[in-house]
Amino acid sequence: MTAILIKTLQFLLCLSLLIVLHEGGHFGFAKLFKVRVEKFFMFFDYKFHLFSTRDNWFTRLFPHFRNNETEYGIGWIPLGGYVKIAGMVDESLDTEQLKQPAQADEFRSQKVWKRFFIMAGGVLMNLLTAFVIYCGIMYFEGQDRMPMQNITQGFAFNQEAQALGFRNGDIPIRFDDEDIEGWSGAIRQDLCKAQTVTVLRDGREVTIQMPEDGLNLIDVLYMQPPFLIPITPTLVDSVLPEGPAGRAGLKAGSRLLAVDDTPIAYWSDYDSLFLRRQDVLAMKSCTHADSLRLRRMTIVYQNPAAQQPDTVTLQLDDNYMMGIVRHNALADYKVEHTDYNLLTCIPAGCHYGWETLVAYIDQFRYVATPQGAKEVGSFIAIGNLFPDTWDWLRFWMLTAFISIALAVMNILPIPGLDGGHIVILLYEAITGRQPSEKVMLWFEYIGMALIIALMLLAFGNDIRRFIL
Repeated sequence: MTAILIKTLQFLLCLSLLIVLHEGGHFGFAKLFKVRVEKFFMFFDYKFHLFSTRDNWFTRLFPHFRNNETEYGIGWIPLGGYVKIAGMVDESLDTEQLKQPAQADEFRSQKVWKRFFIMAGGVLMNLLTAFVIYCGIMYFEGQDRMPMQNITQGFAFNQEAQALGFRNGDIPIRFDDEDIEGWSGAIRQDLCKAQTVTVLRDGREVTIQMPEDGLNLIDVLYMQPPFLIPITPTLVDSVLPEGPAGRAGLKAGSRLLAVDDTPIAYWSDYDSLFLRRQDVLAMKSCTHADSLRLRRMTIVYQNPAAQQPDTVTLQLDDNYMMGIVRHNALADYKVEHTDYNLLTCIPAGCHYGWETLVAYIDQFRYVATPQGAKEVGSFIAIGNLFPDTWDWLRFWMLTAFISIALAVMNILPIPGLDGGHIVILLYEAITGRQPSEKVMLWFEYIGMALIIALMLLAFGNDIRRFIL
């Protein structure tokens, strides 16, 4: 329960901050151009609200807000927030004001370029927020990087990768003509776009030609075993005493040598063997007896103090685990740390932010694929990204990333989102005339329907993942 509470608090703090800043972007440009803003709410206030500067108790304490043109408040539905700008058809679908003659301080009376900045203000603020956070992280925490050449044991590659020409032990150092900065999960994304990959093999550079159309990122991300992964010897860091491995006699520092007469040298070898068992377990025809048989394996291992290898047959637990912690080979390699001062943190943070933005946009095109649609998540999935212990560095990294995601989502040309309004403005700039009120209203109806459909898909995916 404590872990869930900590995750929830981090998520709400992140969401509240980003909503206020996003809507503050719209608000700021509206005020800059002297456009009347009627409401500024964090969260939605359907039927009632939690707080408003128009509440009697508040206006008695602060009389100034009684006649303030803008009502500030907090709604009760934590699914976003909004600013209500006079003379604009928005998600509230309130058109009563538009039936009156246009006033000089209304949105609809402004020039196209002013309305463009008002609508783009939220996205711009999200991007600025992310870049500022990344610059701050570089200044206070610096940056760790593991050069590829430091991963001296190289990488293990699956069958699909080996069919392209990769070999176990290769160290990728260059995609096309660009050097790889260091090992990270984003390497798979760059790999999918590369035409050539240069690897270090036995001390010399070898160039591997990639498919002309590149690789499908979704396929690569879900490959089991992974397309590439740092080689990790089958060493055991620790053993649960009451787990299958502990009862069988394995000790911390043991090394697995073979499973069911098949020699293994790396954990990727073990994973390949076990994945074949999982494929059989997933079959509808698999019986309980089959499950028990597939959970039984004969292991040859070398304990650190033993002179000769031992052989034991053990039964995996109900989760098909041995009860061990694998050795993390990356901990054996040298990590390079870079500190930044007040000046150097800005280009470093902006570079990191730009790379994150480009990578997210590139991944977004896979959302329209069947596999990509299954990965769309709601607030539940986003909340689960946060750790179950309070970690400020992790919090700010996730907040910056979510801010970029919100910017990209909001700029999509979907009616009801900022991008939808910008499309209308571009139409007006090209044709010289505004769409009619009826067209604008239907535009919002369609947008709301699409957004609701996306939300249902996202919630459905979260429920499916929870059940499975």
